[in-house]
Amino acid sequence: MPEVAGIRFKQCGKIYDFEIDGLEVEKGDLVVVESELGLNIGTVVEGRRIKEDPESKLKKIIRKVTEEDILQRESNTKLEAEAKNFCLERIMARGLPMKLICTEATLDRKRIIFYFTAEKRIDFRELVKDLASRFKTRIEMRQIGVRDGARMIGSLGICGREVCCKRFLTTFEPVSIKMAKKQELVLNTGKLSGVCGRLMCCLGYEYSEAQQQEETGLFEEEAISLADEDEEEIVVVSSDALLSLKEPDMQSQQGIPPAAETGQPGRQPEGQEKKEKRRKWRPKKRRKKFHPKPEPGK
Repeated sequence: MPEVAGIRFKQCGKIYDFEIDGLEVEKGDLVVVESELGLNIGTVVEGRRIKEDPESKLKKIIRKVTEEDILQRESNTKLEAEAKNFCLERIMARGLPMKLICTEATLDRKRIIFYFTAEKRIDFRELVKDLASRFKTRIEMRQIGVRDGARMIGSLGICGREVCCKRFLTTFEPVSIKMAKKQELVLNTGKLSGVCGRLMCCLGYEYSEAQQQEETGLFEEEAISLADEDEEEIVVVSSDALLSLKEPDMQSQQGIPPAAETGQPGRQPEGQEKKEKRRKWRPKKRRKKFHPKPEPGK
């Protein structure tokens, strides 16, 4: 099982595992590694650990950074600025609908990478020929999204602080307008959009907290409903109803015939008695006779 260390190449970039290969490296050290793009300088952000069953063959850390490597990186920044200016000139000359974000050169200058954004796919074969003839090295064009472009350039958000993707965000989580509705925010795209033109990533921060509060509220409601179900229902029966049920039994025991057998009229319910009284004492309404008016001229 190989011993690896986590290395990051950019401030908020992904962390890649590289095999230590017997070197003594600690967290915060600058090292030279051979990545897929070529030789690059990275920072150790995760200490040494043993990785079990790696999915693919891991690349090794070549050495710690020396003074020559630092001088080479400084000279590469001049090359990157020159390549960016020349590429912008050729883009304007050829009229390509693309926006160049930045350029990046490997430590050994065997490759120069150009990052750009565009709405559609672009045929940049002629542009690559111009760049290759000027710099005499391998040219690579990479199309990225607007969020990645904002991360590379950096800017200030509405809050007045540096954008989150430049400071600490390593991945972009999906953000929808539903998150703004849940937080009862004004649905104004101008206020909810960030520098990149997309919905701000910070909308997802409070949305997760709101979801947790809703879940806790639901759990409390369920607990209350379960407690109500556990309580027994108590039904109170009035003593009058019990006495009325016992009266016929007492009469049959004493030999007293019921009211229907003795010929006496049984007691009618109160509702029926009131209706009969109303029928007897309600005065009859007189109908008004209708006399037709005589027509004029008769």
